[in-house]
Amino acid sequence: MRIIHTSDWHLGQYFYGKSRAAEHEAFMAWLLDQIDTNQVDALIVAGDIFDTGTPPSYARALYNQFIVQIQQTGCKLIILGGNHDSVSTLNESRHLLACLNTTVIPGAFEQVSEHVLPLKNRQGELGAILCGLPYLRPRDIVLSESGESSTDKQHKLGAAISDLYQRCFEQATELNASLSSAVPIIATGHLTTVGASTSESVRDIYIGSLDAFNAAHFPPADYIALGHIHRPQVVAKSEHIRYSGSPIALSFDELTNQNDAKKSVFLVEFTDNKLAHVTPLMVPMFQAMQVLKGDLDSIAQQLNTFAANAQGTATTWLSIEVSQQDYLSDLQSRIADMTQDKAVEVLQLKRARSQRQQHIKQLDNETLSELSVNEVFARRLAQEQFDTPSQQAQLARIKQQFSQVVSEVESEINQQDSAASHVLHESMDQKREQEGQA
Repeated sequence: MRIIHTSDWHLGQYFYGKSRAAEHEAFMAWLLDQIDTNQVDALIVAGDIFDTGTPPSYARALYNQFIVQIQQTGCKLIILGGNHDSVSTLNESRHLLACLNTTVIPGAFEQVSEHVLPLKNRQGELGAILCGLPYLRPRDIVLSESGESSTDKQHKLGAAISDLYQRCFEQATELNASLSSAVPIIATGHLTTVGASTSESVRDIYIGSLDAFNAAHFPPADYIALGHIHRPQVVAKSEHIRYSGSPIALSFDELTNQNDAKKSVFLVEFTDNKLAHVTPLMVPMFQAMQVLKGDLDSIAQQLNTFAANAQGTATTWLSIEVSQQDYLSDLQSRIADMTQDKAVEVLQLKRARSQRQQHIKQLDNETLSELSVNEVFARRLAQEQFDTPSQQAQLARIKQQFSQVVSEVESEINQQDSAASHVLHESMDQKREQEGQA
């Protein structure tokens, strides 16, 4: 039995305003080729097939197109819902897609048995049993009680998730015992585990309830295919518990480490009904992306390695982090000059975090009495990032509106001071007049 484990496709994602449609289409074509070449029996997508609960029409079209195309390979497709996916969106076509050798598990079912599925190989023989668990929303598996602390809620949710895994595994074990020959048991999940290495594009999914699930509470399945974390990794030093990671980089920080930048899917092979091999299949980078760091001189040198922009030349998406000591108000225009006529497009421009923190730390000893209103506002703006042209336009509007508000407030204060002064003078005149009459 051979499966490919992947997750976190995030179809429909817009990356700093850029569509990933071309990358996803290229990835799907590559994946279909891998399925055919390696004669894969089942493909497991462990959550976050879409980027949002209301994916754009082109993302739905890619989804449907892939489901039709994979039928030509003879491979079974299993799609699990993730925290980005809408249960209702995935559920609306679930029964229809079942006719196309595709099983969709959008959320927690009422019956545990609905999560336990036999998987057949290409020869039509039972090759594995799947405990297919998607992203588990707290409201689907636990009931809140008044007076519970956040710690109580964490323990309750963790226990409920663990219990559901155990019940699924027990049913899978019972099914396995009824067979003439035992087959491997595969479990899935879409959640954060203790010690998992995340990236900026990963959203916390159990905020206020469960920070991370203890991997020791997973059942003793032969392989556990996880999703939600975008970096491929082994969990708790257990070779059979893995995150496949996303097939394309979903944030620039996934490129900062050479190993993290390597995207993959896992080819999982079972021999004699036991896990035999887990082989990473490296996904090509379909869109060139790069992170440049350093001072302006260093950035300029790095940019010089890019060829002049020419028709047919691939454009590289850049994230530039400038480690300049002083705050540069014209940073945007300087970078624009450096990148002119280069085969690059700057999607993210920011100052080094350490420099921003150092700048803020230097201001800690200042008091409000030492600063003007405009200086306080400037200090606050310095803590934000306004990198893109639209953000720069937003910054200009913010400054204009703030200046207008300050002007109106100062005018009102001056009017109030003038009125108070007038009243004071009238009062003093009346007092003098009364003293003269006396």
